[in-house]
Amino acid sequence: MTSHDPAHDAGHDPGPLRVLVVEDDPVAAEAHAQYVDRVPGFRTTARAHSRAEALRALETHPAVDLILLDLYLPDGSGLALLRSLRAAGHGADVFAVTSARDLAVVREGISLGIVQHVLKPFTFRTLSERLRQYAEFRTATAVHGEVGSQDEVDRALSALRAAPRSAALPKGLSAPTLTRVTEALRAAGREGLTASTAAERVGVNRVTARRYLEHLADAGDAVREQRYGQVGRPETRYVRQARH
Repeated sequence: MTSHDPAHDAGHDPGPLRVLVVEDDPVAAEAHAQYVDRVPGFRTTARAHSRAEALRALETHPAVDLILLDLYLPDGSGLALLRSLRAAGHGADVFAVTSARDLAVVREGISLGIVQHVLKPFTFRTLSERLRQYAEFRTATAVHGEVGSQDEVDRALSALRAAPRSAALPKGLSAPTLTRVTEALRAAGREGLTASTAAERVGVNRVTARRYLEHLADAGDAVREQRYGQVGRPETRYVRQARH
């Protein structure tokens, strides 16, 4: 399923796995690319915001190993793009990164070679665990030749199928509110947000806002900074995590 790389045949280290991010929202595309680049062994080679841009990106970077694919694009569905890539013989593996929750879409994606289905919104921890699982799968299947037993096949596939620890949000947190808090944090830039300012911008109470900000900080998507306010006491500000 993966794209062919002569470096593998020559026994050389092929370097980081090359990732194409296809996402119609430029802000989300940048965030996904930053997530990818923070995971050791992965590197974003291009971003595309439409089906047409994705095709052009693949012409420029034909040796992409993995595509993070939004299924809703302004000029056609991500699955239609994937069908055309498969028909053209492109074998890059694909993570569907989408808000689509229709199981029929999931089934069709599997039939087209989608190896992971990541629901939006998600944290850095969620994506990084899936990327690491994928890297383990690549390593397990990198050896040429035949497997010796069913157990070897099962072990190779189990790397992709293991349930990530961070798949579910903590009790009491909702995906729509997490999306709003995340977007507010991105918009705040280096200034960051306190629990109070986040509450005002998102429309929730201060305690609720702090729970979401703490969740983002624990997941590695934000950092906590102590700054002194007007009354002279330190206040905790949450700032979007920058690319490593």
